[in-house]
Amino acid sequence: MGMLEVRRHSDRKTTGGSQLSQEGVDRARRVGASMGPFAKVTTSVVPRARETAIAMGFAVDHEVVTLSSDPDLYDDAAKLPWWADDEPFVGLSKALSVDGPYRDYAHSMAAIWRDLLTPLGRDEAALFVGHSGELEAALVACFPNADYSSWGHQFGPCEGARLEFSGEPQCWRGVEFLRN
Repeated sequence: MGMLEVRRHSDRKTTGGSQLSQEGVDRARRVGASMGPFAKVTTSVVPRARETAIAMGFAVDHEVVTLSSDPDLYDDAAKLPWWADDEPFVGLSKALSVDGPYRDYAHSMAAIWRDLLTPLGRDEAALFVGHSGELEAALVACFPNADYSSWGHQFGPCEGARLEFSGEPQCWRGVEFLRN
């Protein structure tokens, strides 16, 4: 069984920029102490994602562009502000049930995650460090028939999920949420 652990980046500086704060580095170190090992570590190209993986104690193998500059994507996502919902994953599943750029984005993120695991051995694991909004959307895309009401709030710093990738054919089979 392959496993993918996805985590939101840690706390960033409040003074602007994209780097981690000292509090964020400290949090990532604490969380990272109980993680791994990982055969592959991938992050967003945004510095705070890479810095989170490194502070967790992992060398970064790959960086991918995940955040879009397409205004249509953000306009589409804003039509149903799922992040303000009492059950944000339920709201997100409604937002992603409509064809459009946001749904396409969520499924492209899920495909990136699948492609990270495909070349690995069946008992190997990978880590992906990304951003709030993209992680939640990709999770809904990976598990289209889940009971989202049990999934809780959107991810805070260093929170995420562990996804099982197994079976014949291999696909997403289970998810465990990792909260601080």
